[in-house]
Amino acid sequence: MTTDKAALLRALHVPGNPLVLPNAWDAASARAVQEAGFPVIATGSAAVSQVLGYEDGEQTPVAEMMAAVARITRVVDVPVTADVERGYGLKPAELVERLLTAGAAGCNLEDSDPRTHVLMDVEAQAEFLADVRAAAGPALVINARVDTYLYGDRTREAAVTRARRYLEAGADCVYPIVLGDAEEIGALVSEVGGPVNVLFRPGVPDLARLAELGVARVSYGGGLHRAAYEYARGLIQAIDEGRSPYE
Repeated sequence: MTTDKAALLRALHVPGNPLVLPNAWDAASARAVQEAGFPVIATGSAAVSQVLGYEDGEQTPVAEMMAAVARITRVVDVPVTADVERGYGLKPAELVERLLTAGAAGCNLEDSDPRTHVLMDVEAQAEFLADVRAAAGPALVINARVDTYLYGDRTREAAVTRARRYLEAGADCVYPIVLGDAEEIGALVSEVGGPVNVLFRPGVPDLARLAELGVARVSYGGGLHRAAYEYARGLIQAIDEGRSPYE
């Protein structure tokens, strides 16, 4: 069953017809995403961590993060891909075992240290991804995050070098946290030569334009959770001020 869901998830990565992932943070939000008709659920580590009472950056105990993923997979029928930062220090085989036990069909893996934001050596990260692939076989879709625009020299050359190497190592898709410039996104997609995930945030081209640029996957990270949290804060503030929160 998990392998079937991974195959479906993998097949949905189509350059020019991107898989759109409004990231969920708990079972209720995952149900809402499925009910809206989206074919895949993705988690975001920052949102899930906050819901569990921890800071992002691998501060959440791995058992709690995997339990959160399992609660989501229990209530939805579609594939679930989990943001597991850089694997919480687990060996690749154990990471894969925990993900599959939780029911995940895919995962995000970062190439920077979540605590220090220092980029990992590209070959060390490629070896890590290759070991995850070897342990998982086809049962997990690996989305390899590329953090050079965040913590590196911000050049396209650096991002492309890492992205290509990660695809060679067995990643199914690469995820450069790229700036919002359409020209840069288009050039990056063209040069990588494989499925590319773009983070949708203010300043990023709309979905139709991202499709034109050849993007294969679009995710929203913690953005939806932040918006929902701020909305809830407003409701609570209204109550504190003696107003109806429903007006």
